Amino acid sequence: MFGRLGPTELIIILVIVLLLFGVGRIGKIAGELGSGIRSFKDGLQGDKKDEEATETKVEETNSKGE
Repeated sequence: MFGRLGPTELIIILVIVLLLFGVGRIGKIAGELGSGIRSFKDGLQGDKKDEEATETKVEETNSKGE
């Protein structure tokens, strides 16, 4: 009974959301959500870049000390 949403239920939900928020506001929310996801991914990649930069600096320091 409540296990799955069919196409009719999804259309009804979409219509209700459009009526509540309006097209412009939904576009703005979607854009903000997209930029948030993009910055999250960049943050994850930034951590990897920071780790690689730290490892490179440690290796350079070790090679200079020898």
